[in-house]
Amino acid sequence: MSILRITGAAGFACAALLVLNAGRKGGLVPETVVTGAVAPFAPLTGLFAVTGIYLLIRHRSGTLGLVGYLLNSAGLAGAFGIEFTLHYVFPYLPGDTVAGLVAGGTGKAFLVTGVVLITGVLALGAAALRSRALPAAGVALYVIGMIPGSLRSAVPLPVYLVGLVVAAAGIALMAARLWSAQEEGGGAARIGGAVQASA
Repeated sequence: MSILRITGAAGFACAALLVLNAGRKGGLVPETVVTGAVAPFAPLTGLFAVTGIYLLIRHRSGTLGLVGYLLNSAGLAGAFGIEFTLHYVFPYLPGDTVAGLVAGGTGKAFLVTGVVLITGVLALGAAALRSRALPAAGVALYVIGMIPGSLRSAVPLPVYLVGLVVAAAGIALMAARLWSAQEEGGGAARIGGAVQASA
C-alpha cells in the first residue's frame, strides 16, 4: 500500500474521530469509556494525514509548505498531548488542582499550542492552495474549521464544535485525494521499499 494511501486512511480516521468528539462534547453521542478513550487519537491521526498532504505538495510548496508542515505537525503533536492530559490525567486530579493548572502555566501552554497549530494550518493551507494538488474546498474547510477548532478554551463551545465538524469535512476531502494519488516524481512509495511506477 502506498504511503499516500496510508496517510489518506489516517485522514478518514481523523475526520471520523473529530465528528465523534464534536458529537460527544455536544451531547449527541454518549460519554462512555470508549468514546472518551479514542478522543486523543484525532490529532494523532491528523498528524499522519498532514504528513501525506505535505508529501503530495512538497515539490510545489517551497519553504512556505515546509514551515507550514512543521508548525502544523508541532501543533497537532501538542494537541495530542493536551487531549491525553484532559482524558487520562485531569480526571484523576482534584478539581482545585486542575483549575490551578489551567489558570497557570498549563493553560498558557494550551493556548500557545493552539496558536502554533493555527499558524501552521494557515501556512500549510496557503501552500496547498498554491500547489493546486488538493481540492480547494477541502483546504478551505480545513483552514476555516481549524481556527476555532484549535482554540477550545478561547471560543464559545458551539463555535468550537462547529469548527471541528467543518475541519473534519475538509480533512475527508483531502484524504480522498491522498487515497487516490500517486506520489509525485513518477511513482508511489510502497511499504518494504518497492515502488510502483505511475502510468
